[in-house]
Amino acid sequence: MRMDGSDADTIENSYVTLMLADQLCGLPVSSVRDILGAQPITRIPLAPPDIAGSLNLRGRIVTSIDLRQRLGLPPAGDAQGRMSVVAEHAGEQYALLVDDVDEVLTLPEGAMEPNPPTLPPPWSLFSRGVCRLEKRLLILLDPGRLIHPEAR
Repeated sequence: MRMDGSDADTIENSYVTLMLADQLCGLPVSSVRDILGAQPITRIPLAPPDIAGSLNLRGRIVTSIDLRQRLGLPPAGDAQGRMSVVAEHAGEQYALLVDDVDEVLTLPEGAMEPNPPTLPPPWSLFSRGVCRLEKRLLILLDPGRLIHPEAR
């Protein structure tokens, strides 16, 4: 038992699940502010390739980060149909460009395992750990590391 009276094994964490290529990933619900369908993204001259550009989110300019590029995946075949998960880090919002958004999963705290040694970089750099689901491996991404990789 913990001091607050709850058992550590019964604490649950919720994750917004998303797809990148054929990989199921999760972001903590606590860091997700919005989920957007396909949006017009304005390319930023001289920006690194993993910065997709910027988009207008209710009058606010938000930097869009292409998670396929950041994680070393090939470009999406249908770039027009991609979605954005708006995450907040250090008081700023960022749109994380993903292939698709699935559901919210609530997992017990003990379900997260450390990154396996076979998880390739850069995945291992941006992952908090993994969770083995019935037929899939869920990679739990760290939004802070995704947004500011230089702060590792």
